Amino acid sequence: MPAKSRSGPESESRAGGRPDTTTVTGVAPGRIGGVATHVASALIGSPATHDAGPGRGVRLVGPPAADAYAGGWRSRVRLVVDADGRAGVHRYRSTEVIADLRCPQPMAGAMEGIAERKWTPGADLVVAVDGDGMRHLVEVAPAGDERGGQRELRDRGGRAGGSARDTGRGGDRRSTAARRAAAHSARTERVVDGTGRAVQYVAERRWELSATGFWQPHYGAAQCYSDVVAEWADAAPGALVWDLYCGVGVFAARLAGQVGDAGFVHGVEFARTAVTEGRAALRDMPWVDLTAERVERWIHEQSGVAPDVVVLDPPRAGAGKDVINALSEHSPRRIIHIGCDPASFARDVGLYRSAGYHPVALRVFDAFPGTHHVECIAAFER
Repeated sequence: MPAKSRSGPESESRAGGRPDTTTVTGVAPGRIGGVATHVASALIGSPATHDAGPGRGVRLVGPPAADAYAGGWRSRVRLVVDADGRAGVHRYRSTEVIADLRCPQPMAGAMEGIAERKWTPGADLVVAVDGDGMRHLVEVAPAGDERGGQRELRDRGGRAGGSARDTGRGGDRRSTAARRAAAHSARTERVVDGTGRAVQYVAERRWELSATGFWQPHYGAAQCYSDVVAEWADAAPGALVWDLYCGVGVFAARLAGQVGDAGFVHGVEFARTAVTEGRAALRDMPWVDLTAERVERWIHEQSGVAPDVVVLDPPRAGAGKDVINALSEHSPRRIIHIGCDPASFARDVGLYRSAGYHPVALRVFDAFPGTHHVECIAAFER
């Protein structure tokens, strides 16, 4: 699970979803598979050079794979509840709820007992299987008004539920924006199973965070991406590093290990809860500072500062022109960009090129098997 809305990609078990035919087939369940090299080549517009690393060309595939797991790969799932109290998923690009939880994506046991129960109509259900193997199940109350009732979305004609045609497929922009605002408003949470506090591990470091907070949906992704960032950053002892859209500081921790206590790592994340949880996990590293702030605003405040390495993990909408242009003015030696949407990632690549930065390394991960989603990580240098 874009400040970042850091939910994972929606399940393509929803009717109408088609997996991307460019992804490599035959990847074992639970593994982060490779993606055909022509996909990565198209994203950056340059030929494949398989054996090159940062500074020596473009490396397209060869991702470190997680150990095979007996069962699905998805450790975090967000479900919706229909008017009859049945848990399900939205039909592809629709507000219609499909109350059918048969899907190969979730890890074994993650969905146990959910289909057999009745839930609060309009609520969300968050399922998280943490690093200790504990399942956490949290019911998030419907987005409501001050009286606690479910918020009614109306179009200009006064009809509830969205567009004037109200077909259940999408809606006008006003009602879509209202739904998104409601989804991100403060909502009451009820822990049904587990403790509601998920424990996660990356590089032998322990995080404890809310089960409803962001963590990579693929159980092996956080470690995998962290390894790539650490390899490509290659930050020197004493260096200054920025980790933008840092979440709870998974990348910041790896970077802090490289720069040591003679260096400094600034992490910036808009979600205050994530910053609080990250500070608790990294309290033994006083040379790491996590700040709750909008990334674009924070960068503009860093007048005259020149970081050695910058890591960005922006929301699905990407970093965009304002952030990339502001960042390029600080002239970091290397920029590592993680993108969960190939379209916005490709646009950001073009913005980096316009700012004088060029991709020197690229890996594309089939981190969401059975869907069209891929994760892209690129390194840029001037």
